[in-house]
Amino acid sequence: MTTNCIKFDAADIGTAKGTGSISTLTFDLDISVEPVTSDNPMAPTHRVLGRSPRGRLVECGGIWRKQNRETGADYFTLTIRDYGFNANLGQAAHQDDPTLQAVIPWGPKEAA
Repeated sequence: MTTNCIKFDAADIGTAKGTGSISTLTFDLDISVEPVTSDNPMAPTHRVLGRSPRGRLVECGGIWRKQNRETGADYFTLTIRDYGFNANLGQAAHQDDPTLQAVIPWGPKEAA
C-alpha cells in the first residue's frame, strides 16, 4: 500500500473501518481506524490505532468530521497526538476509488 493513505472498507467513510500508513521524517506508523458511536457532536468519528514499540495496539489519535465554512461541504481531519501531527483526508491523486483517502498534512496553527 502507498504511504500516507487510508483504505476504508466502504465509501461512507464516516462509518467505515480502515487501514493505512503515515510516514514523515520523524515517524513511520501503520494505523487502523475504527468508527466511534457517540451522541456528542464534538466526538471523533474514528479512533486511530497504532502499534507500540512492543507491538501492542494503542489508541494514538482520531478522525473528526468538519464542515467547510464557505461551501458547507463535509471533510475529515486526522490527528496523531504523540507527534502533534494534523492532516486532512482527501481523495488520493489519480484515483477514482472513494474508499482510498490520502493523508494530507498541515502544520499546527501556531506555525503559520
